[in-house]
Amino acid sequence: MAKSTVKKLRADLLLLERGLCRDEEEARTLILAGKVRSGADHLVAKSSEIFPFDAELSVSSSCPFVSRVAYKLIPALEAHLPDLSGLVAMDIGASTGGFSDVMLQRGARKVYAIDSGRGQLHAKLRGDPRVISLEKCNARHLSTGMFPEKADLLTMDVSFISATKILPAVSALLKAGAWAFILVKPQFEAERRDVAAGGVVRDEAVRQACVEKVATFAERELGWCRIAVMRAEITGPKGNQEFMAVFRTGGTTVPFISRLSIRLAQE
Repeated sequence: MAKSTVKKLRADLLLLERGLCRDEEEARTLILAGKVRSGADHLVAKSSEIFPFDAELSVSSSCPFVSRVAYKLIPALEAHLPDLSGLVAMDIGASTGGFSDVMLQRGARKVYAIDSGRGQLHAKLRGDPRVISLEKCNARHLSTGMFPEKADLLTMDVSFISATKILPAVSALLKAGAWAFILVKPQFEAERRDVAAGGVVRDEAVRQACVEKVATFAERELGWCRIAVMRAEITGPKGNQEFMAVFRTGGTTVPFISRLSIRLAQE
């Protein structure tokens, strides 16, 4: 019998991957406090409990968004596109829906929430008529024929694959001059030799090279204009530093920015 290829993670690491907590310590605290559930009925009792990567997890908390991943997007929106009133958005790698929730709360008219998994999108968003959920969807195979319109705004947060593998298909779904907010994860962009044991990229030079790789690809291959790159305010699983890269698609009059511009955390 062939082995299952479904990726699996410990409960605490899966909470981190979904952006439902700040770090592993908070993940363990939430689990011990009985605040984490899988599906409607299963109470997660141990941090070491193993779940499929696309398992549904929820946390009882006072966060105004369905996932703390929202805080990776908010600073970039506030700096570059604070008002989303009437915009059509596309959220690639939607997962629980942290980015989708932010965009809806900021006025987006419609959000296409797209993910390769199944059953992850928060019930709040599944029941929102402004959300079009596309599950078990490989973003590399998206095409214009699947959508009745092009999007004004793109957000992307994908794992276990380079963003450069997905951007070509997604670019065709955006209007000229659309905004794109791409979460760059060095742990999935770096060469294997540059990723430390446990899947962590610690070398700042490697991190910046990964950001430059994605940004240069978007500029040269897609004709996008690089606007800014900002450090994500919360880290990824295992403490990985991630970056939010901001672009405008072809047809915009925004001046070309030729060099990487990173807003350092210490500013």
